[in-house]
Amino acid sequence: MAQGPDPRDFLAIDTLLSSEERLLRDTVRRFVGERIIPDVAAWFEQGVFPKELAKEMGALGLFGMHLEGYGCAGTSAVEYGLACLELEAGDSGARSFVSVQGSLAMFPIWKYGSEEQKQRWLPPMAAGEVIGCFGLTEADAGSDPASMRTHARRDGDDWVLNGSKMWITNGGIADVAIVWANTDDGVRGFIVPTDTPGFTTNDIHNKLSLRASVTSELVFDDVRLPADAVLPEVASMRGPLSCLNEARFGILFGAIGAARACYEVALDYARERVQFGVPIASFQITQQKLVEMMVAVNRGSLVALHLGRMKDAGTLSHQHVSFGKMDNVRAALEVARSARSVLGANGITLEYPVIRHMNNLESVYTYEGTHEVHTLIMGNAITGIEAFRAG
Repeated sequence: MAQGPDPRDFLAIDTLLSSEERLLRDTVRRFVGERIIPDVAAWFEQGVFPKELAKEMGALGLFGMHLEGYGCAGTSAVEYGLACLELEAGDSGARSFVSVQGSLAMFPIWKYGSEEQKQRWLPPMAAGEVIGCFGLTEADAGSDPASMRTHARRDGDDWVLNGSKMWITNGGIADVAIVWANTDDGVRGFIVPTDTPGFTTNDIHNKLSLRASVTSELVFDDVRLPADAVLPEVASMRGPLSCLNEARFGILFGAIGAARACYEVALDYARERVQFGVPIASFQITQQKLVEMMVAVNRGSLVALHLGRMKDAGTLSHQHVSFGKMDNVRAALEVARSARSVLGANGITLEYPVIRHMNNLESVYTYEGTHEVHTLIMGNAITGIEAFRAG
């Protein structure tokens, strides 16, 4: 007789992965179990992320892993997604660190940079020796990044950059920033070493979400850059938006990692926690919560895997990525909230990961395109009508 379903892989999704994909997934899962999970609650409470993890992550090939050449691993999109899933099962801050480095800082250099820029920056970034950040969002330009005020003007052969960026992951610990600015030639990307005169950062404190992640303001006060600081192959919003699409792909996998972690903790807790003389898993309402969590994790995993296969086949559109980012993050947040209720008062302590994931997912729900923006992207796709502006 066939065995019953595995509570941790109800639909046997593992059987849809190749042996190489499972090996990579298991390698990252082991790293997370050994180097992130034991200490991440303390990092979250202290509001820090250990910069020294960068070289360990680089040694594993996690940075720019889906890019070819220049010291990058050249993995498939699915393998990159699986790595993001396992990293976020540890903490959203760990996945964000890798996403920003690979998809937002390295990808634009790889996609739009000159050969000299690629040779200079990508190998040390892949190794974790140089940490990058991505400067697009501003205090008054979030969902509408085209309204940015940061600008760069030519001064002889140089560029002079002025303005500021807000909510920048890795900003305070980065060695180099990819900064997007308005110019007379359109929106251009600039490679800005963070020790350039006129460049300063201010870390954002008092966060109650993504605390195990450095978030900063970037300020540019007459930052003078050489001519070869500009990315030569793009001069429009297509540049930063394509980078965001790469990062969102990692998020649609990563969110399911956070959801899975919450579900598995709730399942174990419900089996062990005794009330009225029986484990609380004996009660119908608790079983309903656990089943809804399990279904959401399995459904989201299948969506992520399908979109990963599409990306590897070259058939994935940015609207498909919006589908995955919007629905998987929404589902993950619902799983985290339900898991918190199963754990009762224990659910609000950092002894368990649930409240940490729940708080983190509130940020993931908003960044890399809000839930509402992704809804409108898909609304435009199915109706042919843009609805981003009222009236």
